[in-house]
Amino acid sequence: MIEISTDKHRLNIDYIFSFLSQSYWANKRTIEQVKESINNSLCFGMYKEGKQIGFARVITDKVVSSYLMDVFIDEKHQHQGYGEQLIRYIYQHEDLMQVKSHYLITKDAQTFYHKFGFKVYPTPEKFMIKR
Repeated sequence: MIEISTDKHRLNIDYIFSFLSQSYWANKRTIEQVKESINNSLCFGMYKEGKQIGFARVITDKVVSSYLMDVFIDEKHQHQGYGEQLIRYIYQHEDLMQVKSHYLITKDAQTFYHKFGFKVYPTPEKFMIKR
């Protein structure tokens, strides 16, 4: 049985850090940075038989925009529909129902996110970022 929870006390921080440290997008984050990002985000843990198998977090103001980040399903559980289940759950969450625009950045999962209404946005020169 799959369960999805926003209870941060249930999150396995070491597991999340271990996965993120192997990812292309978060491999330079320290465990302290991962903890802080979790503390300041709406987080979703996915559990199978009580064991965490997935994670995602959202930064949002609950009205204008949300930014989906750090989505993953454990490799042993991929290609079984759990990722789709997690994303559907996230966008049915009460804190995200009124949000006008949802954003994410992905290098390789555009096809997956198209199923949920995301479109590749051609980046105009007006798009700005500060690092």
